[in-house]
This record gives sequence, structure tokens and C-alpha cells, in this order.
Amino acid sequence: MRRAQTNVGVSAGGAVRGVRGITGVIAGSVLATVAIALLFGCSRPTTTPTGSGPGSGPTAGGGGMIQIKGSDTMVNLGQAWAEAFTAKTGLQVAVTGGGSGTGIAALLNGTCDIAESSRKVEAEELAQAKQKGIAPKETMVALDGLAVVVHPSNPVSKLTIDQLADIFTGKIKNWKQVGGKDSQIVLLSREVNSGTHVYFKEHVLCKGDTNSKAEFAESALLQPSSQSIADEVAQNPKAIGYYGMGYLSPKQKALAVGKTAAGPFVTPTMENVTKGTYSISRPLLFYTNGDPSGLAKQYIDFVLSAEGQKIVEEQEFVPVPQ
Repeated sequence: MRRAQTNVGVSAGGAVRGVRGITGVIAGSVLATVAIALLFGCSRPTTTPTGSGPGSGPTAGGGGMIQIKGSDTMVNLGQAWAEAFTAKTGLQVAVTGGGSGTGIAALLNGTCDIAESSRKVEAEELAQAKQKGIAPKETMVALDGLAVVVHPSNPVSKLTIDQLADIFTGKIKNWKQVGGKDSQIVLLSREVNSGTHVYFKEHVLCKGDTNSKAEFAESALLQPSSQSIADEVAQNPKAIGYYGMGYLSPKQKALAVGKTAAGPFVTPTMENVTKGTYSISRPLLFYTNGDPSGLAKQYIDFVLSAEGQKIVEEQEFVPVPQ
């Protein structure tokens, strides 16, 4: 089930995101893309601050490159799209991570063509965009279910949203309180710049209540990537964490989640996310400066095509409903 990580990006802090091994032989054209992405990241402006739209600046000319930055949840999927698009068209695409907030900030600063985001643009970001003459345009490109995971040896196999909220806010501190062993719960969370962190907080801790003041417990260990959570859960029987279901492997156990104690309790699978029966699921988004045009539009059209959506399935995300 594990997707091979081909993250070519460097985080805003300069640390390379978690790497899970590259499978297969990458075409020479993509290696060139990787080298340029590592060298420049998203530092070269590819859109103009006048709102002319992605793909209409330097990337629109010959020898240009589509610059994409953002969600760490989406970075492997984004690289798989980029490799297939380059193989099909010969056009270059640079994909780097850093988190949804980092990608949106890059879009607002005019330093990337497409921001990948696992959350919607926030009101504060929209206000900044308006000041800069940027008009973020949202395109849903896939769906994802957030898996809540524990060590395979943990006897707990299902939890309600209320129990998850109490665990991650620190009200429940011992596994025996939810039917497990008498041991401390070790909380793992994505860092605050992560769209995954924001989504989990809004939909689990706050339960969709925009007036809620719920916060992660101070004891929560903030992790720089979904892979780092997966690695820690795999070796720590006391741990609990969350990440996109595409990161699941036999080394972690995904919990079934119920809206109430009466159930039903549903596991994070492609079928359940598509049907809408798994409660912790979300859209995965592209943001561009206005309606996409030029190479950016060509790329997005590819992503939404049958070929692009097949890649979504291969990477263990959920295709956009047709």
C-alpha cells in the first residue's frame, strides 16, 4: 500500500522532507527537473504580480518550467503527475513541498504557478491576496481520507470523533480510558503550517464548529511530515497520529472512526471516502492566480484527465467524482 516517495522539494526551513525511497528509473528529463527544483525551489517568479495568471509569465515561453509548491500530503502525487506530464509532453515541472501554507504564500508572492493545498485558502490569505492583486482560483484535483493510526500491537481498533477530540486535546491521557492497555498516550501531530494539521483540528478537535477554541494538547509532538508520523507510530506502541491514507502501510494500524458510540465505525478506504461514509476526508486542491492559462492550464487539464486521475488511484488517493 505504501507509495514510493519522490519528494524533490526542500521545506521552508531548508530541511528535506521525509523520503520513503524512489522506485523505478526516473527519466532523464525528470532528473533535470529535480536538479532545478532542488537548486531554486520556488524562488524564481513565474507569475506576475499584476494578476496575469499562471502560465502567462516566464513559464509560458520556450524552455520554461511550471513551478508547483505546497502540501506535503500531495507532494508524492504531484511528482507522479509531473513525471507523467513531462514524459507525455516534454515540458518541465518542478514540484516542492513545505506545507499548504507555504504553497499559498508562494502563490501570493508570485513565486510559483500552482499551489498544492490540502485545505482551503483562509480569510486572512484572501485578504493578503486582494492587497497584492492576486485572485486565487481553486480546482479540486483529488480526494483524501485522513487515517488515524496506532501501532499494530495496540488492542484499540475503533474510536469516536469525541474520543479522538478528547485524546488530541489532552483530556484522555491513558489508553485504558478507551479500552486499551494501562499506558500513556503519545500524541503525534503535523506542524501548524500543514493543511493536514488545520483540517484535523477543524474537523476533529473543533468538530466543525467555527467558534470552537479547541487546541492540540501541549504534549503533542509536532512532526515535519506525514512520513515522520508513520515512522514513529511503527516503532512506538503508545503513539497515535494521523495522516493521509496514502501513507498507510502494514507497520501501522488505521482505526475505524464513528461519529457516535452507536457507530457505524468506518475505516479510511478509497471506497468509503468516495461514498462519503468515512467522516475524516477532504478535497485536495490546486490554487492558481485567476483562471489557469498557458502551460498551467495544460498541466491542470492533464491532471483532471482520465490519465491523470488514474495516477490518483495508483498513488492511493481518491479520484475526483465525475
